[in-house]
Amino acid sequence: MNSSDDPFEAELRALGESLHVPPPPEAMADRVLTALREPAPKRRLTAKRLVAAVAAVLVVLVAATPQGRAAVAGVLRFAGVEIEVGGSAPLPSGSPSPLPSETSAALADARAAVAFPLVVPAALGEPDEVTVADGGQVVSMYWDGVRLDQYDGTLREVWHKELGEPFPQQTWLGTTSGVWIPQQHGIEYLPGTGGPPVSLRLAGPTLIWQLGRVGLRLEGVPTLQEAGRIAESVR
Repeated sequence: MNSSDDPFEAELRALGESLHVPPPPEAMADRVLTALREPAPKRRLTAKRLVAAVAAVLVVLVAATPQGRAAVAGVLRFAGVEIEVGGSAPLPSGSPSPLPSETSAALADARAAVAFPLVVPAALGEPDEVTVADGGQVVSMYWDGVRLDQYDGTLREVWHKELGEPFPQQTWLGTTSGVWIPQQHGIEYLPGTGGPPVSLRLAGPTLIWQLGRVGLRLEGVPTLQEAGRIAESVR
């Protein structure tokens, strides 16, 4: 296939030509150029990952200007999370709900129960508790006041969040892009078998990022600096 016929390359080029925004970090430009030089099969996989990274860049670009904040009333999708931004988002009330069919498991058993690799932040050590939910769709790890959810972030949206201001903030975890949500917000789970969203609870500040297939959301760490330190220690 000629490079000019590759749909993912065409999508990236069209996106670049249509956006009139400040230039992204130099690392992003280097990644785009590298992707366009790769063989077509590998370029398709890299392009899919770049789409997620570009979405994260758009978060910070939109939030950076009053015009952007006024114009946004839509949905951002990043690392398996659907983030609805704009307007005044109501905060949920009532008792927290568990994920569908959520059960406790040993870490080794959780690894065997899912189709994606699990990681553990070295900065936190072995989790105090591990649960597997929705037939292996989500693994949650718990430490004192801290929660880390892991799931396949490449297949579909797994979580839905509704945010007013402040807008989510794009950040970099080494060469990996992430999104930081500093405020409390409502969170819903989107079941793997379809059906209506499951309203879970009021979530605290959250860092979202993706490593290969694995989508991650780290909740319960009050600052971006500390959340970033934990995220960069995953192994």
